[in-house]
Amino acid sequence: MILYLDVFVPPFGLLLLGALLRRYLLPDGQVWAGIERLVFWVLMPALLCSAIAAVDLATLPIGGMATAIWLALLGGAGLSLALAWAAGVDHPARTSVFQGGIRFNNLMGFAVMAGMFGAAGTSLGAVATGLIVPFVQLMTTLVFALGGGRGFSPARAARQLALNPLLLACLAGFAVSLAGGLPPGIAPLARSLGQASVALGLLCVGAALSLGAMRNRLPLQLATCVIKLVLVPAMVLLLGRALGLEPLALSAALVFMALPTATTSYVMARAMGGDAPLMAALTTLEHLVAILTLPLWILLLGS
Repeated sequence: MILYLDVFVPPFGLLLLGALLRRYLLPDGQVWAGIERLVFWVLMPALLCSAIAAVDLATLPIGGMATAIWLALLGGAGLSLALAWAAGVDHPARTSVFQGGIRFNNLMGFAVMAGMFGAAGTSLGAVATGLIVPFVQLMTTLVFALGGGRGFSPARAARQLALNPLLLACLAGFAVSLAGGLPPGIAPLARSLGQASVALGLLCVGAALSLGAMRNRLPLQLATCVIKLVLVPAMVLLLGRALGLEPLALSAALVFMALPTATTSYVMARAMGGDAPLMAALTTLEHLVAILTLPLWILLLGS
């Protein structure tokens, strides 16, 4: 029970604190927008790069983790598109369902993995993130580009991928790891910046959630929650065990694939012509449902 509280109270407590701060102490949206930019462009890239760079990739089952994660993401992508088609929604709503079905709140994943496994959990979480981010960003960019009325532009899609700071940080982390790691001085600086990203990022997530948004097409939201929080983690767990992944690698893959969708999904929906109200509703509902489902997946993994 103590371990459960130590692992799950910090991330969900930070979400609640963020919501309270937004309501009572820092109501100015510009304050939170500035913190979000700091986390997205500086702190989170520092965490990803430093954590991946500290890992000896030759000793890790990268192939097994990649296979389990990518196949589960393909399954989640297919199910999300099938759900949107069955619901008969338009293209903007389809992109929101797709994001709700495969994107993830990696800040919460780092908090949970660090609570369970310490520095080793953070490093494996960064590797899992490095495997998930390129796939998710590529697929999401393609779904927005196809069927949106503007036509698909390979140059525009390539530019969006090339300017994604999280994708660039993952690639840099893998390259630095292969080169022997970050140099003295730079490594602790990057770790310090990365440590700040989790707390600040989760506060921003909490500040962005809105219970009022959940009234928007609730059956569609619930179906998307089932895909993201039940079916996708089940796929990665079954695949990971079938591939014989060691416990720590399997834990990292499962935790990060069982996370609710990223709050930046709303920003992406608003900027690229998606259904922003539906995306806000999905983000809020998935975080509330994850309070129950994420601990259950950890218990199932332990059994």
